[in-house]
Amino acid sequence: MVKQPPRQDKGSLPLISTRRIPTDFCHITKELEYFRARWKRQFLRDNPNKIDFELNIYGLLAYDATTALALAVEKAGTTNFGFRKANVSSNSSTDLATLGISLNGPNILRALSTTSFKGLTGDYLFVDGQLQSPAFQIVNVNGNGGRRIGFWTPTEGLVKTLNPRINKRKNSTSTSRVSTVIFPGDTTVVPKGWEIPTNEKKLKIGVPVKHGFSEFVAVTKDPGSNTTTFTGFCIDVFDAVVKALPYALPYEYIPFANSDGEPAGTYNDLAYQVYLKNYDAVVGDITIVYNRSLYIDYTLPFTESGVSMIVPIADNNSKNAWAFMKPLTWDLWVSSFLFFVFIGFVVWVLEHRINEDFRGSASDQAGTSFWFSFSTMVFAQRARVVSNLSRAVILIWCFVVLILTQSYTASLTSLLTVEQLQPTVTDVRELIKKGEYVGYQKGSFVLGLLLDLGFDKSKLMVYSSAEECHLLFSNGSGKGGIAAAFDELAFIKLILSRYCSKYTMIDPKFKTGGFGFVFPKGSPLVPDISRAILNVTEGDKMKQIEDAWFGKNSTCPESGSSISSNSLSLKSFWGLFLIAGLAALLALIIFVVMFVYRERNVLRSSDSTASIWSRIENFFRIFIQRDSTSSTFRQSDPNDRNGISLPTMCAPSPSAYSVDTEYPANRSSASYDSSPNREAPQEVVIDHENN
Repeated sequence: MVKQPPRQDKGSLPLISTRRIPTDFCHITKELEYFRARWKRQFLRDNPNKIDFELNIYGLLAYDATTALALAVEKAGTTNFGFRKANVSSNSSTDLATLGISLNGPNILRALSTTSFKGLTGDYLFVDGQLQSPAFQIVNVNGNGGRRIGFWTPTEGLVKTLNPRINKRKNSTSTSRVSTVIFPGDTTVVPKGWEIPTNEKKLKIGVPVKHGFSEFVAVTKDPGSNTTTFTGFCIDVFDAVVKALPYALPYEYIPFANSDGEPAGTYNDLAYQVYLKNYDAVVGDITIVYNRSLYIDYTLPFTESGVSMIVPIADNNSKNAWAFMKPLTWDLWVSSFLFFVFIGFVVWVLEHRINEDFRGSASDQAGTSFWFSFSTMVFAQRARVVSNLSRAVILIWCFVVLILTQSYTASLTSLLTVEQLQPTVTDVRELIKKGEYVGYQKGSFVLGLLLDLGFDKSKLMVYSSAEECHLLFSNGSGKGGIAAAFDELAFIKLILSRYCSKYTMIDPKFKTGGFGFVFPKGSPLVPDISRAILNVTEGDKMKQIEDAWFGKNSTCPESGSSISSNSLSLKSFWGLFLIAGLAALLALIIFVVMFVYRERNVLRSSDSTASIWSRIENFFRIFIQRDSTSSTFRQSDPNDRNGISLPTMCAPSPSAYSVDTEYPANRSSASYDSSPNREAPQEVVIDHENN
């Protein structure tokens, strides 16, 4: 058990004390000299055998107190000094209870509180019922002697001399006006604090013995000199923390090992030794956990807290035959395909009545429309568009396709040329479901955590060092190795710093308390050590210790706490699709409204015998036929076409043929064969009078 901080050894530190100023330091006045002469004569008369005598400050104060009481009695005008008997029981335990009560006590008290005069020791007066304190002398007691270093007065504070003329020149509260304090060894250097007497025992600090992760703590024994060396990150941190304490704290490290030098138990056993008072404290990579805190106390943590999982990483993207599908997520692929179909349909609706390139059989029209739409990916569409609505739709859609194709190209280039490292496992439940082997550090509390998560104990394997962990990963889960390892963040960072390109850390992180120092329950050293830990961790010292043991690049630049997909998703492009969709839908609505308004007579046919379905059928036949009134169907040079044709890189679109029909409404449309082998248009007349 850690002892209370030892007491001050006599003579080890100087004693700074105060005392009332003796007569030598009182202002020598005629009244004081006259009183001292009279007092000596009277004292010699009463004590003729006394030779060595002197009236000290307390005698002068007693004389002033008696004078003050006499003045108060005169001021109160008291003539009756009678006392009233106290009403007390006969079995009172003290004689004070039998004393009488003065009849003029309150009057004398009021008079005394307002009494002031020039006494032998100085001004004698009361302030708020309290006697004004006189000056005090500050004495530096060192060893068996003492020396005066200054004075303290109520009016001037701390001063070197009582001479008011000198004190007025400089700040009266300045410690520079006080003589220097001399410490043991005739030094003026302020000591660190408590001095431990030589007969006091040093703190016994238990240190865990382990065969791996020597960067954190290592115990090395030299057989030749029979000396034991303690090194490591945790040891250096504790040494720095003790140096940051405001007092000296001697200690010695003791390895927690058996006679063979092997570990004497687990970390729980080591912490329990503090409870058994075999150690005064424990220093090492001890994690702050709840069950240990029931019988020992922890300091504040000095490392990052948490437990996480590390898994191997592999690059399979560039070796996959379907790697070209990786740049886009499935929802973006589906959305892009549907929009290509939708834009092709909209262009066909807007163009098939006025554009010969979009005429022909149903299969030819569908092929031309979708060919035109999908060819915008490489801007190789040959077919022209003549409708202003189509031009607006195609212009916006080409902008969307441009951004989409450029993003796809950039993502695919990165995917095929830059190494894409992905974890082999991303979920703890996946490990449990597949029955994979997982590893944990020997003697760690992580074993209990894995059992709580649902892992089978037969599927758990231990490792003692980063090298053993790497070997287990290399063997694999099916060949005597592991598929994942669970450990604290401090150890994981060390493993990743050594095998940066082979493993990565995966969420989730399980919260823990981090590394802390162990002390007995209720130890007074815990608050001081915790404050010193904050002092060290907030400064540059902790960074220096970390760089010394783990290197300046202790984290892997290629790994992260979370793995995210590099594929482009619909979330990145839904705004563009929304704009293109609204533009196409608006153009479609405008066309339908204009067409319905133009062909309204078909729906309002004068033939009362025609059914509504017959009218709709006639209306639809007009919709799919070409518009003979359009300027694009005038009989002229076939190469003279009113329209816009985008640059082409592919073969011409399929030939289109159209059929001219005539309806009872006396509407007809001229039809031209777009085939270059035809010299004149072919006209077919269909009579619907009997419909």
